[in-house]
Formats: sequence, C-alpha cells, structure tokens
Amino acid sequence: MRYADTAPPVITLTSGPVNAYPDVLRALGRTVLYDYDPAFQAFYEKVVEKTQAAMRLSTRPVILQGEPVLGLEAAAASLITHEDTVLNLASGVYGKGFGYWAARYTKKLLEIETAYNDAIDPQAVREMLKKHPEISIVCVCHHDTPSGTINPVDEIGKVVADHGAYLIVDAVSSFGGMRTHPEDCHADIYITGPNKCLGAPPGLTMAGISDRAWEKMKRNPAAPRASMLSILDWEHAWSRSEPFPFTPSVAEMNGLDAALDLYLAEGPEAVWARHALTAKATRAGLRAMGLDIWAARDEIASPTTTALKIPGGVDEAQFRSEARARYGVVFSSGRGETLGKLTRIGHMGPTAQPIYSIAALAAVAGAMSACGVKTDAGAAIAAAIAIIDQN
Repeated sequence: MRYADTAPPVITLTSGPVNAYPDVLRALGRTVLYDYDPAFQAFYEKVVEKTQAAMRLSTRPVILQGEPVLGLEAAAASLITHEDTVLNLASGVYGKGFGYWAARYTKKLLEIETAYNDAIDPQAVREMLKKHPEISIVCVCHHDTPSGTINPVDEIGKVVADHGAYLIVDAVSSFGGMRTHPEDCHADIYITGPNKCLGAPPGLTMAGISDRAWEKMKRNPAAPRASMLSILDWEHAWSRSEPFPFTPSVAEMNGLDAALDLYLAEGPEAVWARHALTAKATRAGLRAMGLDIWAARDEIASPTTTALKIPGGVDEAQFRSEARARYGVVFSSGRGETLGKLTRIGHMGPTAQPIYSIAALAAVAGAMSACGVKTDAGAAIAAAIAIIDQN
C-alpha cells in the first residue's frame, strides 16, 4: 500500500504547523461574532487574560492578527532605531534570519554565531557586551527549529538585563512545550504563537511586552503605526472599552481560547513533561537503531523537536517521501543551511504524546530501509517503550 501525495497524511509529526486538538477544531466552528458586539469585546478581553495567565506575565500581552513571523518582524520594526547597536545571536537558520530584519532598522549590527548544531554560550554574550558597551538591544531565538536546538535564554536574559540592554526573544516553537516565560528570561519583547505547542492553527501572534519596551517603542518615530506591523496600535485593544485597529480574526480567537483552556486545565508542568518524554523516547529509539540526532549535546536538544541526522548517502527528501508514501507519516525537512542534512520529527501539542514516538520510529526504520540503510526497528521500539515505562 502506498499513500498518494494528494491524500491527507495519516499522522503529521512535523515541527509546525501541527494538527490542532479536537477541542480547538470544534471551537473554530463557533459563531463568528461581529467584532464590535459587546459579547465579542468581553470575550476578547477574557482571552487576553487567559494568555496573560499562560505566559505568566505581570503586564497585558498583545495578540497580533497574523502568524508569529508577523510578530517577529513587528518587534524589529518597532523597537530598533537607527541609534541602537544591536547584537544578534545566531545558532541556527531562524536566529540568523532575525538579523536580516534587524539590519533594516540599524546600521550597527553585531553578531555572535555558532555552529548550527550548537547553542549560544552566555559567557560569550557577556564578553561581547563588555567589549561593546554601546550594545542596546540583543535578539535571540530560543528554539531554533531547523536545528532542533535550544539556547539558554534565561541565562542569556540575565546577562542582558545586567547590561541594561533590551532583549527580543523568539519563543515561537518553545512556549507551551517547555518551561519558558517572558519575565523568567527578562524579555522586553517575547514572541510566540498558538500554532506549535498549544495545538492550534497558525494565524495569531502572542506577544509579551515589558513596560520599558512600550516606552521605547513610543519614543521611536519610525515604529509602525496604522500598519499591519504595528504593535503600538494594539496596546489597549485588550480592553472591551477600546476599539480594535482593524477586524480581528474572530475564528482564530475562538481557537486560541480553547487551546488556552486545554493548556491551563492540564497544567503547564504536565504539558511540558509529556513533550519531554515523547522526545526522550524518540531519541532513545533512534540511537537504538544506529542513528543519531543533529544536536551536539543532549542538553541542548529541544523537547519539542527531534532533529535526526541523515546518514551519508541518503537523500533526505527521498527519505521523507518514503515515510509519507509507505506509512502516511509526515516529517519536516531542514531549512537553509540544514536542508538535506537532517529531518525534523515534531513533538508539539497533540502529537506530544509518547505513543507517537513509536509511530515515528516505525516510519523512520521503514523509510531508511527503503533508502538502503538497514536498521533494527524492534530494538528502536523496545528502547522507546523502556523510556516510556520508566516514567
């Protein structure tokens, strides 16, 4: 049996977007209310309050009406001025990419770049800040998904805070799947979204903004206003007494509401634990079949994505194609510099359940065999089950 490319996959184990929880899908079918209806305005305010609770913020978050790349670009456009010296931390494709946005708004861009299977050393950040005391903004991607690696943002954030600089954090594929919150890492702008670990469709950005970041953006005459990229326009939109800058995505807000309810009801710590266990079982199975992960060290491997290092002689695109065609299982490719070198197995939201590690390993073993690499599927599954049973 083979699954046609045009047929829906049986299981999507990508690094996002991920399949949504059934409760979220049902919520997307709720009545689409008029945005100025008092019922919707009250509902919107409550969703912002739930977002604030989930993000553990002391300030009101902003919900931007577009998937998180909108929020990341808006953060660069709003906070960075021509007078700022920006330090961008690049440990992967997405971290490197943020530097291109930052360079649009300042001519003084510095960078710390490490191998794309490694993580940024907080001591290197400390030394750079000491060498360049003029640095006023630091940017970091917490989970650089194309590498499946995580940066120590809490430690980096403490270094940046001690220096007095502003910190922009990309937590798009980490928030909700591991312990990370804006104020824990001293972030001034912290960007995430519901379309990864919260198990909702892409379409919204959740942004934590510090008080001093609001003040800096308001002082920036070039910060977008009356624009899709504007953060400032949405400062007070959380309140039922304030107008929206433009029509919000009502159905997406319904979905976010359901996703937050699930997250808070299960308990964040329990959600993080099942993400971590699914990743741990998957990696144990991969190693038992003679394969390895991309991350240089286990401690920097993300609990929300396992990046599988592709063996020499295997065409990565063919490997993913075989997994889909033979077993109906979809994985993610690398991006940019990691394209063709690794395959990403997502553990996010609904698929952050240990049983999905078994499905992933079976598909990996079969697809590798189709590509000429013999593996021991039995040993892989036994190793994964052993990890699951220990927990």
